[in-house]
Amino acid sequence: MADFFPALEQKHRDFIDAQQLFFVGTAGVSGRVNVSPKGIDSFRILDPTTVLWLNLTGSGNETAGHVLENGRMTIMFCSFEKQPLILRLYGEARAVHEYDGEWDEYAAHFSQHTGARQYFILSVDTVQTSCGYGVPLYDYAGERKTLLNYADKKGRDGIRSYWTEKNEQTIDGQPTGIHKDS
Repeated sequence: MADFFPALEQKHRDFIDAQQLFFVGTAGVSGRVNVSPKGIDSFRILDPTTVLWLNLTGSGNETAGHVLENGRMTIMFCSFEKQPLILRLYGEARAVHEYDGEWDEYAAHFSQHTGARQYFILSVDTVQTSCGYGVPLYDYAGERKTLLNYADKKGRDGIRSYWTEKNEQTIDGQPTGIHKDS
């Protein structure tokens, strides 16, 4: 049975802090639904109804385009260890880009990364927990450094060029807001 909460409680915060992986789901008004796995110490709880996550540069920029269009976002954590649990955060999100005045405020919550693309702030309206009995058991072996190494090799200017080439539109052709004039 699922349980619903209006905000994050301490037991939810403790569960989130113990996870190494989360998933982000977004969708535009039409087109594809996007679900992305995230890791690399990129999630912070700011208060019981506000969370922040760092989005690193990757092959697509679907989340930014979807949030620009309608703001809906779901973040899901699930336990792969002994005690099963699924926790979802539902709400409205917005993106903060490096050209926004809030960039430095949110960047202060994380280690500096060459590939930092956006910060997403989610205003949580519902926290949902469910059993997770069908989630398999896995052992955490560590973070992959491939994405971080790739960005460091390209450098910040190379990352910005990559955004122009690959991240200005979603795969459905919607703008992502990656550049101030886009």
